[in-house]
Amino acid sequence: MSHTIRKATADDAGPLAELAAVTFPLACPPSSSPADIAAHLANTLSEKHFQRYLADPETTVLVIDADGRLNGYSLLVNRAAADPDVLSALTLQPSVELSKCYVHPDYHGLGAAAELMHASLRAAAAAGGAAAWLGVNSQNARAIRFYEKSGFRKVGTKSFQLGSTVEHDFVLERALP
Repeated sequence: MSHTIRKATADDAGPLAELAAVTFPLACPPSSSPADIAAHLANTLSEKHFQRYLADPETTVLVIDADGRLNGYSLLVNRAAADPDVLSALTLQPSVELSKCYVHPDYHGLGAAAELMHASLRAAAAAGGAAAWLGVNSQNARAIRFYEKSGFRKVGTKSFQLGSTVEHDFVLERALP
């Protein structure tokens, strides 16, 4: 499959929300309720929210574009973490958050996620980060393996509110070149 990785534009907000509706549930623990997932999508990953992310100068959204179809995205936040659990866990500063990194299931196993990760890490370094960090659900073994293969290591834990449920995330960090 032929694709490019590019910075998202305002025109991508709707397709990003559609992609998030497919990819976010795959990262949730099996015990997550459909209502909690739907609430998170509406409160964080809607078209309106992507419009805000794309307009924020401290946020970078990269997309995997396959002839006009978005098959993956990452969202980088270049500001200090506000969560005290994250702040106490991070060992390198300044640090850029890799807030989201998702690939459509049709693209799993094709190397697209690794390409998106490399592009995301380059963007984080270009933004002035000495490190990148992320939160990943402690039950998401596939994502944890991918992030560890990408050079991240566990440095702490944090809570994540998914609808009415509190989930437990690992905080992972890696130095940037």
